[in-house]
Amino acid sequence: MTLDPVHFDGIAGLADHIDYDAEDRDHREFAEEVWNHYLDPLYGEEGEILTPIGEQSRRRVDAQNIALEDDPFPTTHGLDAGTLNPRPFKNGLVIDVAHAAMSATPSELDLHDRRTVVKALHSNDTAANFGTDWDEYDDGSQRRIVHTHLPQNQYEEDVVHALALYLAESSHALEHADRVSDFLLLDGPIYPKGVLRWYSRSSVLTDLFEESDEVARILSNYVELVETFAERGVPFAGFVKNVSAKSVVRALKQKADFGPVPWAHDAGLFAQILERRDLVDGEFERLTDELTLTNWFESRAGLDGFFDADPNRHLDRELDPEDYKVTFCVIYDPRRDLVFKVEAPKVFTEDDATRERIERQILGEIAARRGPPRVVSKADELAAIDRGSADSLIKSFEESLDTELDENYNAVRWGRDY
Repeated sequence: MTLDPVHFDGIAGLADHIDYDAEDRDHREFAEEVWNHYLDPLYGEEGEILTPIGEQSRRRVDAQNIALEDDPFPTTHGLDAGTLNPRPFKNGLVIDVAHAAMSATPSELDLHDRRTVVKALHSNDTAANFGTDWDEYDDGSQRRIVHTHLPQNQYEEDVVHALALYLAESSHALEHADRVSDFLLLDGPIYPKGVLRWYSRSSVLTDLFEESDEVARILSNYVELVETFAERGVPFAGFVKNVSAKSVVRALKQKADFGPVPWAHDAGLFAQILERRDLVDGEFERLTDELTLTNWFESRAGLDGFFDADPNRHLDRELDPEDYKVTFCVIYDPRRDLVFKVEAPKVFTEDDATRERIERQILGEIAARRGPPRVVSKADELAAIDRGSADSLIKSFEESLDTELDENYNAVRWGRDY
């Protein structure tokens, strides 16, 4: 039902009662202060958390010109994993399914048809074990079941979601690594941050992180991914569409000399660092003809330092720990006021030429598509589990498990995908 205009005005009018005197202009001045004095390097409670690679700089490229340039990589591949989302059933099982796919430009239809499927489930019955080994199906796809148990009735949905998602994504990437000849772009960060968060979230999840064979396999897969692509001399990166990290603003809040930090997350800060404005008829307007980006940074902020920690009892690594370090740059598209983050292991970005090729590949595609690169969007489409398929899968689970989905009223009001 559409909100009645009188009530819309009543709600909107509440903003008039919020006496907030901070203005965008003040925030931009803060952003310039951060850029000029705090990021070379940025210190947190544990020392340096951001360090520029090379000279700290802001750069810009004409959107139309770079969209017309030839791609630096002759072929590109994208990787994504879609999920059913965790579902509790009345027999006590909690299940999620992840479905990973790899895209290619130019298209490789046989590769697009190959999938990796992981069903992760939790049950309170410690006597039963529903886990399976990998099983090949449909001439090139693979699937398996992962069974986990938590001693307390909490975090089950988070656990099955992360196990399914990251095991499917990393296994599919390794299974088809030899198909990538020039450049691989993951849809999202380069490491499994959803699992890494367990280590500091609660004692229950910390114990699972330490003891689970599946967690160990996931971590090992991402290490192997770096090593495999480094050995082959083929770079890979991650494209973060929704930048939700707060590590930089959190570090700034810890500084007694900085004062109040006006941004809710890092994307807001970098947007104001990278946005260009000009005075038009007495008003400042955003300039939209050029994409802007930062230099690359080495990061140990938040969870970024896990894979290069030395020593690290969780990882068996063959390369120098520095090679696994998270590096990133931030790209700003003023036409839609969007911030994107590009991550890559340091083993690739320490080379100036490789960094530039990654930048120009992604900048060109953002400029042309006004959004994520084509291989990322294509992988997202291939891996997505649409609502109709999700409903059918749930029905098949109900029939095979002789149970029903444990629904509440939201499922009635909004449908099962609410």
